[in-house]
Amino acid sequence: MALGSAAFPTPNLACMTPSDASAPASSGRWSSLDRPPLSAASLERSLVTPDGLWTSVELVESTGSTNTDLAARAADLPEGAVLVAEEQTSGRGRLDRTWSAPARSGLFFSVLLKPDPARVPAERWGWLTLLAGVAASSAVSRAAGVDTALKWPNDLLVTVDGHERKTGGILAERAGDGVVIGLGLNVTLTEDELPVPAAGSLALAKAAVTDRDSLLKAVLRALEDWYGRWTEAGGDPAASGLQEAYAADCATLGRHVRAELPGGRELTGTAEAVDADGRLVVRTAEGDREAVGAGDVVHLRAGH
Repeated sequence: MALGSAAFPTPNLACMTPSDASAPASSGRWSSLDRPPLSAASLERSLVTPDGLWTSVELVESTGSTNTDLAARAADLPEGAVLVAEEQTSGRGRLDRTWSAPARSGLFFSVLLKPDPARVPAERWGWLTLLAGVAASSAVSRAAGVDTALKWPNDLLVTVDGHERKTGGILAERAGDGVVIGLGLNVTLTEDELPVPAAGSLALAKAAVTDRDSLLKAVLRALEDWYGRWTEAGGDPAASGLQEAYAADCATLGRHVRAELPGGRELTGTAEAVDADGRLVVRTAEGDREAVGAGDVVHLRAGH
């Protein structure tokens, strides 16, 4: 999956709920004692270590987009900077879609990574999007006690009342000599706070744990672990185990899908594999195989 000049191919964040951007994070109809604030001191103490990847953890009450904010400062920050918001009023997904969610209802954060191009060729940086998905899925599954899966390339799915629902999404963008990866995860959104039936949250999936401090620490530690494996392998998705891990967690593989491609073209068939470039390989009814590097993928029911 090739790295674009502006952004990686990524899922939209339609799992998030539109809200009034003018409402302060600490008040309004979304306020709830069941949604306590994150602990900046605990996050910094647990995640920033002398030999670790994370170099700083900054927590803000509200912002438009953590990706936008961190990308604007990327040139002046070392690798491993983390920006977390209690509320994100203009979170960005694919195609410049804008999304927000109730304050303290989820995790909204971005991280800055700066792979050494002498060690990891730039053509392999597109795997960072899928790497973040594997890290988030595995961490949420363990920490929250809920089954998760990935929809290509990086929508995070949970099961609510027997149906797949999107509960998270990832946006990765080039920022100078680095990459900013943003993640939005619905944690405690209720049914009446969701914008569409296809959206979900960990609470609706009956997660055993919805403590956001614990979840954020788990996701960042998993991301650090996978990033370390990937860089040690020179960004090779097979040697690092990333390609195998992604395929094992990808609910898209084996499914009948429709890929809505750039330029308005559509491709329908069976999702067979994720290739060495992170592209989704689709086999059509005629037996042709095509690798999809960018686009929206829809899971179809049999016969559709």
